[in-house]
This record gives sequence, C-alpha cells and structure tokens, in this order.
Amino acid sequence: MANMNALEELQTLISPEMVKVEELITSRMKSSSAPRIPEVTAHIIAAGGKKLRPMLSLATAKLFDYQGENHIKLAATIEFIHTATLLHDDVVDESIRRRGKKTANILWDNKSSVLVGDYLFSRSFELMVETGSLEVLKILASAAAEIAEGEVLQLTETNNLKLTTDNYMRIIHGKTAALFIAACETGAIIANASENQLNAMKNYGNCLGVSFQLVDDYLDYNGSSETMGKDLGDDFQNGKITFPLLKTLQLCSKEELLFFKRTIAEHKQEQKDLEKALHIMRKYGTLKLTKDTAILWVEKAKNSLSLIPENDIKQALLNLADYTVTRII
Repeated sequence: MANMNALEELQTLISPEMVKVEELITSRMKSSSAPRIPEVTAHIIAAGGKKLRPMLSLATAKLFDYQGENHIKLAATIEFIHTATLLHDDVVDESIRRRGKKTANILWDNKSSVLVGDYLFSRSFELMVETGSLEVLKILASAAAEIAEGEVLQLTETNNLKLTTDNYMRIIHGKTAALFIAACETGAIIANASENQLNAMKNYGNCLGVSFQLVDDYLDYNGSSETMGKDLGDDFQNGKITFPLLKTLQLCSKEELLFFKRTIAEHKQEQKDLEKALHIMRKYGTLKLTKDTAILWVEKAKNSLSLIPENDIKQALLNLADYTVTRII
C-alpha cells in the first residue's frame, strides 16, 4: 500500500492549478448584497477537507496533457457542488460537527445552510456554462441530479432493515461515486482523451468513490472522533443502513435482528446499544468484510488505469487509490 504522502504527492503535482482554483472559488463565493453567503461558505471551506474531487478533475486533465484553463473552472465547479451538498446534508442529518468543527446549520441556522447551498449550486452552473462545452454541462448537471437522488433514496431507506445490497450500491453511487466519476470524466473530455481513456477514467472515478464511501462506513463504527471530525456511531444513531450493518443484518440471528428492529427500525436506542451493535458486527466479521471490500474496490480502481500511459500523474492516481484505505489498515 502507498504511504501517507500519496495525497501530498498529487497535491504537489497540481499545486499551481489548485492555487488558481482556490482564487476562483474565493472570487465566485462573494456576494455584496448577502454577506452571509461568503461567511457560511468560507466556514465550511476553511474547515478543511482533502478536496479530492477538484484534485481529480485537475489531475485527469493534466494526465492527458490539457493546455487550456477550463480545468480550473471545472475543479471549482465540482468543489462548489460538493460544498453545497455538504451544507444540505448537515441540515437533513441534523449534524452538529463536520471535520471537527461546528456545522454551518449550528453556527447560523438551517435556513442559511439550505439557501447558501442553493447559491453555490447556482454558481456551479455558471462556471459549467463558461467552459463552453455542452457535454461537460450535461455530465455535471446529471451528476448533481444523481447526488440528490442518492440522498433521497438514503432518506427513504433510513431505518429500513430490508435494504438490499443493490439499493445500498445505488445510494453510494449517487451520494459519493457520481461526483468522483464526473470529476474524472469531465477532466478527460476537455483534454480530448480517447474513448478508451475516457472509459478508464470513469471506471477509476467510480471505483475510487465506492472505496472511499466504504472506508467512511467502516470508520463510523471503528474509527475515532478525532480522525473523522464527527462522533463515532453517527450512522447507527441516525438509523442509516451502511455496509457493515447491511451485511450484519443478512447474517445475524432472530434475537439479534430483534435488537436491530428496536434500535434501527423503531429508533429506540439506549446508552450501550452502539457497543452491543459493534459486538455483533465483530462476531460476524462484517467490519473486516467492509475493510476487505474497500480494498477490493481500490484494486479495481488501479486496474482501470492499466491502459493509461505511464507518467507521474498516473502513478499519483494509483497511489491515491491506495491512500483511500490507509485510514483503516
């Protein structure tokens, strides 16, 4: 597996472009008539985050020797879309912490978070149009719709002990993988990559996004509050059926299923229920299964790049795939 410098390696290769992206984001999130917009946006952006999605867009464009400036607009667009979804997600989930800091909905209110998220979506569409590519516009507009579909599906499947593996995959495709795919796909398109290269990058983005979400699912049960920047067991307490719980429900006894019926389906939780849920998961090895499945998707991501010519960017993308699971191994 790659060492923990894999992210920094990619950041170094695209550093000049990322500076331009940050400048563009700062300029486009300004609003002279509504100062709360830059306040809220600055808060969530300043809270950190790896900025993987815009980095993927820039890296893919550079991978195929793109020489223009539209990849800067694409990367900013993707970060605006991602930031907007985070603002909306924190309202839906009633979150109080993200990346170790209070969420915008706690510091301001739900209305501000929703409306600023809407503003960022609008800004993202302005930037899309400025690239002058209808194909790029179609892909990013479709990704925004898929993200919303994924979140709505997760909302409707919350507390549902009969969630299927297929529907779980649909949820994580929408809420996570779709924007990874769009970042890689649009970066390849503006660089005039071949159809085979374009498909390779779409597959890479999909597999990377799935592995990234599986790692998050794992860490919610077996991580630390300091690492995640949120409270351990949030998914369990919110009744979300993520991969470790999904697989546990498929294996557990009738008595254990009654426990999950009370805690998840009926949302009647007591102080030590999370500890008991973890005990059941370890009994059936579903946390290990989640970790192993994430690693499998990382290998798929790396294999997707097999036809891409060797260069520094490709190696950095291979290392980045390994990096996604370094938090759990």
